[in-house]
Amino acid sequence: MRLRTLLLFALLSACAVFSCQHKSRRVVAVIPKATSHLFWLSVQAGAMAAGKEFNLDVLWNGPALETDYARQIQILDSMVARRVDGIAIAATERKALVQPVDRAIAAGIPVTVFDSGLDSSSFMCYIGTDNVEAGRMAARALGGMLGSKGTVAMVLHAPGSLSTMDREQGFKEVIGREFPNIKIVAEQYSMSNRAKAVAAAENILTAHPDLNGIFASTEPSASGVSLALKSRGMSGKVRFVAFDSSDTMIEDLKAGVIDATVVQDPFRMGFEAVKSLSDKLAGREPPKQLGLPARVVLADDLEKEEIQQLLSPDLRRYLK
Repeated sequence: MRLRTLLLFALLSACAVFSCQHKSRRVVAVIPKATSHLFWLSVQAGAMAAGKEFNLDVLWNGPALETDYARQIQILDSMVARRVDGIAIAATERKALVQPVDRAIAAGIPVTVFDSGLDSSSFMCYIGTDNVEAGRMAARALGGMLGSKGTVAMVLHAPGSLSTMDREQGFKEVIGREFPNIKIVAEQYSMSNRAKAVAAAENILTAHPDLNGIFASTEPSASGVSLALKSRGMSGKVRFVAFDSSDTMIEDLKAGVIDATVVQDPFRMGFEAVKSLSDKLAGREPPKQLGLPARVVLADDLEKEEIQQLLSPDLRRYLK
């Protein structure tokens, strides 16, 4: 009898130890707008790096398309049902995600919003690029290239995406205020689809054959504009300011198809999003908002070490 009691005590002790070890490693979910573009892979790498540093398990899951907010809501609700310890989310649509995020908060789960915000302030923390200022930077870059005069067009992202709407607003604001002799003659959406961006750029170039410049507010839009300019033999003839980066965009920047691109720091964005959840779970209060600066990159900047690290983080180190 005594032996059975000792064995039972040992078993209960082992279970208690295992339970404590299991609970000591918290689980957080990171839900991006999409999972395929280089930008989001860099965000994922930053999130995984933070998870490793702060002893958190990071669940990464997002929709295939940046416009699929219904799927993002499903993923968010599934993480709430799973009772994760924290959630970081880049909202695909600024209104549609408000109630799902509120449901997570009501369930006692801290929520950080990153990259693209919501029409709400109920979440714990917002981390992202100052997109209005980034759009202003793009406008000043393009306006300077055009000598403060001419016609320009915009290939936009998608309605309802607050981050891209902010940078598009910043672009228009500066063109209107600082470059009165530059006229925005056309705007079309790419819906985060490169093929649709090609079609949008083709339509604009057909309607405005003497166009002087283009601004594309996202990587899919920029990639489509590049293809349209190259297919029409207009590289270098239409000045082109892009946003974000990819391997192809970097090559187009070297070749002069793209004159400049405004870049963010997605690795740091993912890292800081997870860090904010780690701080909250450890009893520290993260800042309500953390703004990350953007940067205009020209072809001559590509050899700089800090630009190489920004554009080409070592994804293989974190995404195994």
